[in-house]
Amino acid sequence: MLDLGHSLLASAERNPHAEALVDGEIRLDYGALAAMVGRVAAGLDEMGLKHGDHLVTMLQNRWKMATLHWACQFAGIIVTPLNWRFTAEELDYCLRDSDAKAVAFEDASSAALAGSPAALATRRISLEPDQNADISFGALCETGRSLSPVATADDISLMLYTSGTTGRPKGVPRRHRAERAAALAHVAQSRYGPGERTLGVMPLYHTMGVRCLLVMALLDGCFVCQPRFEAGQALELMEREHLTNLFLVPTLYHDILEHPDFAATDISTVRKLGFAGMSMTDGLLKRIAAGFKPELFVNHYGSSEIYTFTINEDAPAKPGSAGKAGINQRIRVVNLGTDDPDRLAATGEEGEIIADLISDEAFEGYWNRPDADAKSLKNGWYFTGDTGFFDDDGDLFVTGRVDDMIITGGENVSPVEIESLLSLHPSVAEVAVVGLEHERWGSQVTAFVKRAGEADAETLDAYCRESGLANFKRPRQFIFVRDVPKSPVGKILRRLLVSGDYEVEA
Repeated sequence: MLDLGHSLLASAERNPHAEALVDGEIRLDYGALAAMVGRVAAGLDEMGLKHGDHLVTMLQNRWKMATLHWACQFAGIIVTPLNWRFTAEELDYCLRDSDAKAVAFEDASSAALAGSPAALATRRISLEPDQNADISFGALCETGRSLSPVATADDISLMLYTSGTTGRPKGVPRRHRAERAAALAHVAQSRYGPGERTLGVMPLYHTMGVRCLLVMALLDGCFVCQPRFEAGQALELMEREHLTNLFLVPTLYHDILEHPDFAATDISTVRKLGFAGMSMTDGLLKRIAAGFKPELFVNHYGSSEIYTFTINEDAPAKPGSAGKAGINQRIRVVNLGTDDPDRLAATGEEGEIIADLISDEAFEGYWNRPDADAKSLKNGWYFTGDTGFFDDDGDLFVTGRVDDMIITGGENVSPVEIESLLSLHPSVAEVAVVGLEHERWGSQVTAFVKRAGEADAETLDAYCRESGLANFKRPRQFIFVRDVPKSPVGKILRRLLVSGDYEVEA
């Protein structure tokens, strides 16, 4: 099987003048990108980085970050991208955990670097000349030689760190062959063709961002960089760069639709939409379908550990459904609390979703975390920690996280079901549901609502009653907030709501 470095070379040989990367005024075709990647790979080699070493990056989605990613694929270096917003403590932990030999940074991440003892003891690469760096990106390209790909399909391509919202982040090492298999599956499942153009805004420290970068390269397509998401600029890029597809988390779609320029922007070239990273409420799903009128609207359900679990290629036709197993996967739903992959939940019964580790897209275990392996890798299956059920058609519905399940009065309540219902109310802009401690019920179902209108608690409670929602699932408290707290990639941070770390509506 081809490794990723040779995959990029194949694209450059096939169509050297096809546009590969756009970043503001910077435009690189595949011939220029492959040449640049070879020079940067040689620069990393002269720095002393060797096959199997980790290079940590704390960079936004710029052409230089994309080039460093590809250079690592040439050199057999394990690119280890981190959120550029990480604190010094978080950076310090990941540098030590990965035993990184170098770290690349920019202005936005320089404060964390300066406060990290591990970073100050590591070789440092800056995007622009910086007195705190050992070398700049520009100098990295000036070795006078070029390195051809030396990695194999069995080498580790990158190591993603999980978000760590409930504890220390876990390293997820992924091999070239798994990354390439996942990219090829994404091409097929998204029905992409040669020359696609996508918005490169999902971070390259997140599996969705990496997937966009690799998929475009396999198709001689274009990755249009947006270093930091801003809805107005995203709309400008759709129109100016004639983007053909979007692959985003639901939160970003929400912000694009809400932007005052949406109606006036020419988005006619954007014909294929995909989303992942979190469930999409029924209300938002309908608004996106009406706003974009796409030819294809795909719900991708997966994780950093195993890229694709399931695919629903027509998300609006069956709201809430994650569809059926992807082309590289087998999926089961097992009884909650079991370690046995053969203890299957009945149709319609909620259980834990598990995925077959024999998948071409699967990882093989966490980095230095036998405790996490023991919790998640059991009898050849990956126990995702997600809850869900199969319906009578064999389609999967994801209902939340095992840890997010609200147990109230002895009954299990899924937050996602209530969030989807409330999202359909015209006065609800965003909603998150959690269980707050309650003396009688154990947990009280509580809805945190960002308003789009004048609805009050009585109105929303009446709406829940009239919808047919089971009485025990009804929120007993509505709290109106300025914003629903989310991670940088748009996942609801329920722990902040539980701990009281939010701002109520004025």
